Amino acid sequence: MKILVTGAAGFIGYHLVQSLLKDGHEIIGLDNFNSYYDVNLKRARINNIDNKKFSMFEIDLVDNKSLESLFKKNDFDVVVNLAAQAGVRYSLTNPEKYIESNIIGFTNILEACRHNKIPNLVYASSSSVYGMNSEVPFDEDHSVDHPVSLYAATKRSNELMAHTYSHLFDLPTTGLRFFTVYGPWGRPDMALFLFTKSILNKDAINIFNNGNMIRDFTYIDDVV
Repeated sequence: MKILVTGAAGFIGYHLVQSLLKDGHEIIGLDNFNSYYDVNLKRARINNIDNKKFSMFEIDLVDNKSLESLFKKNDFDVVVNLAAQAGVRYSLTNPEKYIESNIIGFTNILEACRHNKIPNLVYASSSSVYGMNSEVPFDEDHSVDHPVSLYAATKRSNELMAHTYSHLFDLPTTGLRFFTVYGPWGRPDMALFLFTKSILNKDAINIFNNGNMIRDFTYIDDVV
């Protein structure tokens, strides 16, 4: 199959691309290489992919003309949208980044899939959509009506938008709510790496919520 993976230079995107290539698929990667964290890490991931069935394009999802051109030139069997502005705390000071990437960008992906009759769209949602929900373990049927960050709100919006496009235009969509993913080539802004860096440097580790915070961690291979 020919598969488009957006956010291919990201942590999950990189590992997914490698896995799909091993299965013999032709992969088109897309990423805008933003500077939310070290761009050199993103480029190093891509440079580590050595496969003739892989092509990489530097495109921002907000750039609708470039996105439309890419879809017209390729007959994709599946689109996997992992491109998004990540980070909960960052959304408090840079709200416009989340609206641009996670709302406008995702709308452009939906429109491109709709008009090019893509057989299946898989997209990344987030465990953050559960917001203030305190019932555990989490379940797909639990309330997701009270997000507590703009990031979470945009991810919940993605779910509703995808559902609407499925209803209106018969576009098959699958949303995945990821829980804190860790593993090789991981993001340097995540707790696991921040804690490890502090330990190695013998610095204090910042603990929030008086140490009562509970997180679910998922290994990258299980997500892929």
